[in-house]
Amino acid sequence: MKTSISQQLFRRSRLRLALWYALVMGGILSLSGLVMYRALFQARWGALEREIESIAGTLHDSLEPMLPASATPATVLQQIFPDLCLANQPCDDSPTLIERHTMGVSDRTTYYVRLFDRRGQLLAFSPNQPQQPQDLNPAPWQTLQVENGPRYHQFTTVLHGAAHGHSGSNEVHTHASWGYLQIGRTLADFDAETQRIRWTLALGLPLTLGLVVVSSWGLSGVAMQPIYRSYQQQQQFTANAAHELRSPLASLLATVEATLRLSPAQLQEIPPRLQTIERQGRRLSQLIADLLLLTSLEQAASASSFKPCCLNDLITDLTEEYQELAMTANVDLTCQLPSDELYVSGQESQLYRLVANLIDNAIRHTPAYGVVAVDLTASDRTAIITVKDTGTGIPKTEQPRIFERFYRVDGGRDRKTGGTGLGLAIAQAIVSRHRGTLTVESVMGQGSLFTIHFSCLAAHGAH
Repeated sequence: MKTSISQQLFRRSRLRLALWYALVMGGILSLSGLVMYRALFQARWGALEREIESIAGTLHDSLEPMLPASATPATVLQQIFPDLCLANQPCDDSPTLIERHTMGVSDRTTYYVRLFDRRGQLLAFSPNQPQQPQDLNPAPWQTLQVENGPRYHQFTTVLHGAAHGHSGSNEVHTHASWGYLQIGRTLADFDAETQRIRWTLALGLPLTLGLVVVSSWGLSGVAMQPIYRSYQQQQQFTANAAHELRSPLASLLATVEATLRLSPAQLQEIPPRLQTIERQGRRLSQLIADLLLLTSLEQAASASSFKPCCLNDLITDLTEEYQELAMTANVDLTCQLPSDELYVSGQESQLYRLVANLIDNAIRHTPAYGVVAVDLTASDRTAIITVKDTGTGIPKTEQPRIFERFYRVDGGRDRKTGGTGLGLAIAQAIVSRHRGTLTVESVMGQGSLFTIHFSCLAAHGAH
């Protein structure tokens, strides 16, 4: 039931995370698509207006010096613009190549030209002009919509006669101008390109959002995986801790109950049972102390309390301390040190506990007449501590898990020898705290080799 509830909780959390990710990414992509479309539209529209204005300026500057002063300029306009149709006169809409270029506009299918006098009366026009009112609208820019046809965009500029000489003026001064020039072009290609962009966004955005939804589900799973593993490890740790605490506590309570039932004639049995109670109490106390140490090691603490520690002295002291335990187990404990002292930065008590755990672990898992060798060397400003034993070895499949809390390769043997299953976990935590590495090599029936690497503060004359 608990597993099912936790799985449902993480599944709901993953779904919420995926939805939020999809919503945020969808909003960002939609906004980006809208901004990109708007930017492309504005850039294309601005380029189109500059193109029209450039053509209008070229025609304007080349035509003003030739404009007639007469109020009836039909004959002169026909000579200047053989490609244009005159108002109220028959129009030939198939000019020669030379006539097309007299206008300065070669693309007759895209552009059109219209000329008005100062009163706004139409004088001449391109045969391809759109159907629109013949009256002048003097606004500089206009967009026209032909019924059931394409749109047009046109530019209107003022023309001055040779006597006025205000070339290029865009202002409307009816009393001083000769007339008006209109240059327009069809927006069919512009609208077609805009429509293609819209269709691309309309089809591409939902597809992209679909990919975002799928990827968000996958990414949320990746994001939740470490949390789920941590939750499982915490559950396993809680169960293991409860089990480890329950075993000595149950034994302690059973011993107390049995002692209370003793009759006055059995007083001689009380001291052995009190010793059992003391042993179980010490085991509980050691377990609690190890758990507190692990908790403190895993907290993000500052390294400001680190001091130079001499590894030579540390290993010498530990070898002497564990000689008695090794002799009791008929194990030969040896150590080899370099001629010069090696120093590392750290907390001496923690480094002491680290090497002590490895030596204690090696002695307890080495059979009688075996050997445990502790060596200290230096290489490339790195201090290397090795603890090698000739014990039973660790199966290859078990080696990745031996640094987990409460994990035992042989649970029955560890409890028999008094181990809590936290020694290697504490060793790994201390090594990580001191930014070192701890590795293991082991062969079944031949023994194990634990190797520690630390950055060395001083290594002179190391072997």
